[in-house]
Amino acid sequence: MRLVVVKPDGKQQQLDVMAKVREGKRLIDLTGNDIFDLIRESENESRLHRQRYVVLGEDLFVWKMPEFDLLKEDVDNLADKFRKKKSLILDLRGNPGGYEEALLRLISNVFDHDVKVGELTRRKETRPLLAKTRGERTFAGKLIVLIDSESGSAAELFARVAQLEKRGTVIGDVSAGAVMRAKGFSHELGVDIVVFYGDSVTDADIIMTDGKSLEHVGVNPDEIRLPSASDLAAKRDPVLAYAASLLGVTISPEQAGALFPLEWRK
Repeated sequence: MRLVVVKPDGKQQQLDVMAKVREGKRLIDLTGNDIFDLIRESENESRLHRQRYVVLGEDLFVWKMPEFDLLKEDVDNLADKFRKKKSLILDLRGNPGGYEEALLRLISNVFDHDVKVGELTRRKETRPLLAKTRGERTFAGKLIVLIDSESGSAAELFARVAQLEKRGTVIGDVSAGAVMRAKGFSHELGVDIVVFYGDSVTDADIIMTDGKSLEHVGVNPDEIRLPSASDLAAKRDPVLAYAASLLGVTISPEQAGALFPLEWRK
């Protein structure tokens, strides 16, 4: 892979990066020790994609949401943690999306009225995509949503709904523009030796309430804020620090960067 990287001093350098290839087993014995390797891999993935949050001061809740992979009950449980706070920063940077149910439930927890996300448009039918409010159990405080170029699907939809409903401020970079809904199908072949595989099929687009689709367009934030190359190298997060300052909480970019440090696969 040929990359052009920007160094902390702003200079650019072209790099040719070679992949490290590791050949795995052609056959995995799920009745033997191989099952433990799969369990460890699953645990590592779960660790990297866990939901993280902190409370700054007394009333600012910051939720780093890596993916919309939660059940309705899990969304409610997390929302109950910030429901009585004065403000919420929802960090959706790098969030590729996930379950439609999780998106709708999150909207239900931050809006005091039912919300129409848009029209779910398929080849032969169109139907509204609606989120029903939790009523008195919703979060009523101030909301800031952080997005970047890797925020996709449900992350983009939530950010755009916040803009269209004038519910909160969106800060960061233009999002990915990848909102087509897809359905996943799992398959298997064999009896004693089984091959598992799957596919994902796009089945619908979503037309927002302004009559437009986000596909190949993305969400334009209310305010563009990006870390510099030197910020990334020093593990600073000036975007999160700025968002906190808008809500009356002062933290340095260094402190903000230490809240949710970048993690890698072990």
